Amino acid sequence: MSSPVSYKLDGNIGVISVNFPPVNALSQAVRAGIVDAIATAQGDSSEAVMIICEGRTFIAGADITEFGKPIQSPWLPEMLADVENSSKIVVAAIHGTALGGGLETALSAHYRCALPSAKIGLPEVKLGLLPGAGGTQRTPRLAGVKAALDLMTSGAPVAASMARDAGLVDKIIDDDLYSGAIAWTRELLAEGAPVRKSSEQSVPEFDADIFDEYRAMLKKRARGQIAPLHIVSCVEAATNKTFQEGMALEREMFMACMESPQSAAMRHLFFAERQAAKVDGIGKDTPLRPIKTVGVIGGGTMGGGIAMCFANAGISVTMIEISDDALARGLSIIDKNYGGSVKRGKLSQDKAAACRALISGSTDYASLAECDLVIEAVFEDPELKKRIFRQLDEVCKPGAIMATNTSYQDVDAIAAATSRPQDVIGTHFFSPAHIMKLLEVVRGASTADDVLATVMKLAKTIRKIPVVSGVCYGFIGNRMLNPYGKTVQLLLLEGATPLQVDTAMEEWGMAMGPLRVFDLAGLDVGYKARQALSDDEKGDPKTYQVPDVLVEMGRTGQKSGAGFYEYDDRGRPVADQVVQNVIEEVAKDLGVERRKISDDEIVERLISALVNEGRKILDEGIAQRSSDIDVVYIYGYGFPVSRGGPMFYADSQRNA
Repeated sequence: MSSPVSYKLDGNIGVISVNFPPVNALSQAVRAGIVDAIATAQGDSSEAVMIICEGRTFIAGADITEFGKPIQSPWLPEMLADVENSSKIVVAAIHGTALGGGLETALSAHYRCALPSAKIGLPEVKLGLLPGAGGTQRTPRLAGVKAALDLMTSGAPVAASMARDAGLVDKIIDDDLYSGAIAWTRELLAEGAPVRKSSEQSVPEFDADIFDEYRAMLKKRARGQIAPLHIVSCVEAATNKTFQEGMALEREMFMACMESPQSAAMRHLFFAERQAAKVDGIGKDTPLRPIKTVGVIGGGTMGGGIAMCFANAGISVTMIEISDDALARGLSIIDKNYGGSVKRGKLSQDKAAACRALISGSTDYASLAECDLVIEAVFEDPELKKRIFRQLDEVCKPGAIMATNTSYQDVDAIAAATSRPQDVIGTHFFSPAHIMKLLEVVRGASTADDVLATVMKLAKTIRKIPVVSGVCYGFIGNRMLNPYGKTVQLLLLEGATPLQVDTAMEEWGMAMGPLRVFDLAGLDVGYKARQALSDDEKGDPKTYQVPDVLVEMGRTGQKSGAGFYEYDDRGRPVADQVVQNVIEEVAKDLGVERRKISDDEIVERLISALVNEGRKILDEGIAQRSSDIDVVYIYGYGFPVSRGGPMFYADSQRNA
């Protein structure tokens, strides 16, 4: 088999070209090819060397198929040492993305140029790892401590212009990359540019307190994760140790991360996210319906957020409301959201204005006649949703996809209100819809294959992570919340306090404790839903009596200033003895004997409640695969990334 790396002379420049589709990953063959090409260049007539990649991207990272396998020589640090120790200047020419080991390769070159569209990044932290081939040592020497910490602890890529400003890229090539990079390399030679090793540069001046500040910040932001804190230690070593000493620490901490349960969990999630996008029984050749215009019914917080998702992707949206006043309120929410995005630096003023211009409003359903997709986003009233779908059946053009944004309702019953149930699908967005990544795509009994395939592909277009669910009450995520919430109430009656439950779960890694979540959502939501149920349907009073009493006391959650907690004027929760009294009185009335409950018991019972329901969901075929449930809980419900999702966590505990 031919090498994925070729070498040729272009005049006085030795050109190393990598061609290993789809992303030029650093496989053993690529590493060996670069080592051989560098060696060849040392003895030929070239005066400089250029590393460039064919296809759509520069080296986009490690070869993930090698994860967990014995390292094959040459390993990446050896290859990078050969590049950096070249007696002739080496130029890296970047297009597409230079990520992870790809960026480390570029940093080992003596000079770097890039197309304006290129992006660079060190995303290892997202896999529970840190850059393991000198990234933690070379980056701060070139870009400074703060820029290096931001790049590595966030894992987010940055644009070529930002990389140039930081010192990680030397020149932006505006025209053809190959010819531009060759011309620039010849300019460097003409100027007598020296071999410039990043490993020999000094770290620019920095504030000595920065490492303690980042450790404190990361302990909150990346609760329980070890990789971000190890990154800080490695960057700190770059400031007070030799390069070789720093490399030794980096290798030690890289291996500690690689062998940790956290990295195994996060690597599981990496593959799970990609697997979730695949639908069993639907081939890649399934034709897709074109989606150029979208209608959204409902201009509330959810509807406005959904409209923004499509507008941000360049798709025009018509938003429908019941009156001019309601429409004005809905559009004003969107205006406020875009204003906030600009203020936070998430969007430029021009980009926000361009997106906003794609959203129009109407009070007439006839305005949806030419839409390719219409999403209903009204409140959870099944009869209202059915009425809306009967109207859509009359006004939507043939072939239009009709979607219901619902958290719980029966998609099949809604589809049955139309004459074309094959065109109906569920799209469960999570609030705030323009920010949250997860999208549960609910496949009805009659949903056509091309409708499902189109919505799954469209989810990626609007930068969502889609997971397919079958039809049941609550689908995957909210169905699992039901036993989770009931277990919380049992724990309270049996002896735990709200603060203990929330603290135990948050210290374990959950983004927010369950009782804070209930207060945020509003205790009255569940209360109202229960009023329509019979006693048998409500189930054991132990699982709902406390929140019902709180609602009847006027404590509906954060919006009323009190729920399971009292809330100060800044919205911060404060433990309240009144709630504890209610819990103890209800426990006494229901004959529950209270006892001391440990934090470990709280965590074990709550996670078991999720996992047991998840297994039922799998057995019933509601979820396609166990890893899909993990994706739902990581991206939609604040489950700790470092635990890999409830199903992965349960399996890992069983196999430990």
